Amino acid sequence: FGSLLGLCLMIQIITGLFLAMHYTSDTTTAFSSVTHICRDVNYGWLIRYMHANGASMFF
Repeated sequence: FGSLLGLCLMIQIITGLFLAMHYTSDTTTAFSSVTHICRDVNYGWLIRYMHANGASMFF
């Protein structure tokens, strides 16, 4: 199970870095940056859901 956790951790790091490049944490633009990731970035919706589900699988 250690190798699966390592793979999951690597996926979390890679997708997290990609999402951090497109996310803005300002309170007025945070929601619009998430919708921008899901709608305008190529495969951004897939990377966002991989990151969300990867967190559930890791813990």
